Amino acid sequence: MKRLIFSLAAMLAAGAVHATDWRTTWYAAPMPSWGAEFPLPTMMPATFEAQTVRQVIRTSTGGERIRVSFSNRYGKTPLVIGAARVAITFDDPSRAASARQADSGMPLTFSGQPNITVAAGQAVTSDAAALPVAARQRLSVSAWLPERTPLSTFHWGAQQTAFVAPGNQVDSIGLTGAQKITGRAFLSAVQVDGPGRRTIVTLGDSITDGNGSTPDRNRRWPDQLAEHLADVAIVNAGISGARLLADGMGEKAMARFEQDVLSQPGVDTVIVLLGINDIGWPGSAFAADEAPAATSAMIAGFRSLIAAAHGRQVRIAGGTLLPFEGALQGTPYSGHYSPSKDKVRRELNEWIRSSGEFDAVIDFDLLLRDPDHPSRLRRDFDSGDHLHPGDAGYAEMARAAALIAK
Repeated sequence: MKRLIFSLAAMLAAGAVHATDWRTTWYAAPMPSWGAEFPLPTMMPATFEAQTVRQVIRTSTGGERIRVSFSNRYGKTPLVIGAARVAITFDDPSRAASARQADSGMPLTFSGQPNITVAAGQAVTSDAAALPVAARQRLSVSAWLPERTPLSTFHWGAQQTAFVAPGNQVDSIGLTGAQKITGRAFLSAVQVDGPGRRTIVTLGDSITDGNGSTPDRNRRWPDQLAEHLADVAIVNAGISGARLLADGMGEKAMARFEQDVLSQPGVDTVIVLLGINDIGWPGSAFAADEAPAATSAMIAGFRSLIAAAHGRQVRIAGGTLLPFEGALQGTPYSGHYSPSKDKVRRELNEWIRSSGEFDAVIDFDLLLRDPDHPSRLRRDFDSGDHLHPGDAGYAEMARAAALIAK
């Protein structure tokens, strides 16, 4: 086990700790919305108007103060936030799911004002709020959207229930007339000000985003990684449908590497697990006319990420791609797997393991594959779609990733 996981521990312990006050304790990488031209629905309202959106998050590490970021990265019109509030919420997600705890939380301000207009293509971070929060603390962030607001910037498949309610209910303990949604709307980051050793960013696709994990239970592998590492901020920059070389359900890796990874305060390590959509999408419903992925092109893409990380003194670990035989069979998205596609995956994994170009390698493939059928996930690690792990598989991934930081 120790042999196949790598050795970044000594490098991290050797002192790549960046002094910083603010660290990102939670993150949802912004994505552009889409319409009927894409085979998957957004599963979100097309617009918001005169509504409160309440979204639940869980911190990875704690601090004495907090601030919240909203993104209009892909907006074509200004985003008007009429009021916003952050509050402690219940640890038990089944208890009054849309409610925050009474006598908890603080209104958010922006340059001293209770409201803000975020220009198209921009993001905004609130003033610091004196709300102490613990590591792995559940919080709710409520935002009042008074004007007609197209869903331009969001995060698909959050594995966390959010709520939309009519009127300005930012300060309400429980929401009246709330409807559930399953994605993130404009909320992109929560930062804390407090002691901590460093920040690790996980850059990936739906496997890093946690598809296949139990909703509302924070069972994604980066969530479980945070449970292994005290005082380490874990930034989940996974996007379902993300790709290494081309835009997917979000921008390609290099196009978002600066904003989602290198700009995170105090980042010293990034763990990259990308490429399965580059391999699986061509010839499927997602990219029917696209040419098959080439191993050489994908290696070049990884080298670009490695160079960008090293140029900023950030260590970069590569994760091998999980087996995916049988992925999405019996769904409108079948065609994701073929033996020729798996050949590319295996070639890429061999390069990740043996090239020495990453600072460390996490052999997720070896850990989660069926030893009797290596092109498939182990049954007990499979969520059931033969592409995404379930909770137990994500727990195994987290244990492996934690070894690079201890």
